[in-house]
Amino acid sequence: MKPEKAIPLWAIAAPFIGLLFLGAGSLGLQGLIMTLLYASGLVGAIFAAVHHAEVVAHKVGEPYGTLVLALAITVIEVALIVSLMLTGGASTTALARDTVFASVMLILNGMIGICLLVGASRHHEQTFGLYGVSAALTTLAAIAVLTLVFPNYTTSIAGPVYSNSQLAFVALVSLVLYGTFVLVQAVRHRDYFLPPQADQDAETHAVPPSHRLAGVSAALLLVSLVVVVMQAKGLAPSIEMFVVWLGAPKSMVGIIIATVVLMPEGLAAYRAARANRLQTSLNLALGSALASIGLTIPAVAIVSIATGWTLTLGLDIKSSVLLLLSLFVCTLSLGTGRTTVLQGTVHMVILATYLFTTVVP
Repeated sequence: MKPEKAIPLWAIAAPFIGLLFLGAGSLGLQGLIMTLLYASGLVGAIFAAVHHAEVVAHKVGEPYGTLVLALAITVIEVALIVSLMLTGGASTTALARDTVFASVMLILNGMIGICLLVGASRHHEQTFGLYGVSAALTTLAAIAVLTLVFPNYTTSIAGPVYSNSQLAFVALVSLVLYGTFVLVQAVRHRDYFLPPQADQDAETHAVPPSHRLAGVSAALLLVSLVVVVMQAKGLAPSIEMFVVWLGAPKSMVGIIIATVVLMPEGLAAYRAARANRLQTSLNLALGSALASIGLTIPAVAIVSIATGWTLTLGLDIKSSVLLLLSLFVCTLSLGTGRTTVLQGTVHMVILATYLFTTVVP
C-alpha cells in the first residue's frame, strides 16, 4: 500500500489564481488580455477540480465520490442559469432548455462515447454493473421526455411551453425522480453502482486520504468549480463574438459553454476509463446528466412562476429526434454490461451529427 500523498502546490494555487483573474475583470481589463486570463484560469481550475474530486472520491468511496462531483458542479451551474435569467429577463426564455439539452447530448454521446472508445482501445473490452446503469437511464429517459419533449404536445396552452400548473407538476415530478435515484444510488442499492470486481490499479491499493486532507480537497474542489463556471461566464461574450465571426448559429454558444462547464467531470471520467474503471466513468456521466436536468428544470420553473416569465421547454422536431435517438442508443449500447470500440464509435457519430446539424441545420 502506498503512503498518503500531500496535495500538490499547483492544485492549491490554481483555483486562487483563477479567482485573481476574475478579480482582474473588475479593474477594467478588456479585450484579448482579459480573454487570455480567463482561459488560462479556466484550464488551471479544471485540472485542480479533477484532482480534488479524485481525492474526495477516494476518501468516501463509490458511488459517493462521483455523486459529490456531479451535485457540486450542477448546483453551481443552476445558480449561474438562474442568475442569468434574473438579469436577462424575458429574453432568456429558452436559456435553460438550450443549456440542459446541450449538456445531455454532450454527456450521452460525447462523454460516454469518448470513455467507451478510449477504454476499449486500451483494455479491449470493459465491464460494468448493469443494474445501476439501467436505473440511471430509466430515470433520465423519463425526466428528459417529460421536460423537453412533452411540452410540445399539451393543449392547455400553446406549446412549446407549460401552463403554470403543468410546470409546477413537472418540476415536482423531476425532483421526485431525481431524489429517488439518489436514494437508490447512495443508500438502498449502493451495490448496483459499484464495479463488478475490484480494480487492480495502483489507486485502489493506495492509503485513503486523512479526514483533514479530504476536507481541504473538498473545500478546494468547491472553489475550483466556482472558478470554472464563472470563468465560463466571463468567456461567454468572447465566445459569442467568435461564433458570430464564424457565421455559426448562436446556439453554438450554449454548446461551447456547456462543454467548458462539463470539463471537470469529463476529464475525471476519461481518466477513470483509461484506468479500466468504466463503472466510475458511467456513474459520473449519467449522474451528471440526471443532476443537470433534474435540478435545473425545477429551479428555473420556480423562477418562471415567481416572475411570470414564459419558460420555453419544448425542443424542435430535429432536436427531439436526436435526443430520443441518443437515449435509445445508450439503452442498447449499455444494455449488456460489456462494451467495445463499436459502441464508443456509434456514440461519437451521433455527437458529430448533433454538432454538424447545429452548425448546418
